[in-house]
Amino acid sequence: MDRLQIKGTWNETKGKMKKAYADLTDDDLLREEGKDDVMLGRIQKKTGKSRDELVKWINDL
Repeated sequence: MDRLQIKGTWNETKGKMKKAYADLTDDDLLREEGKDDVMLGRIQKKTGKSRDELVKWINDL
């Protein structure tokens, strides 16, 4: 399983994610230290993507 590696600032990445999926809210994208799995679970519910797909997508942003 890949690790989530954010390039740049989280606010920039959130903006790109919200642009791609308008249904995502700030609450969905709330990122707390050590709780990436919780955030990814919220995003999975909205996008229908698997965890690995999401990690790859976010890392590629």
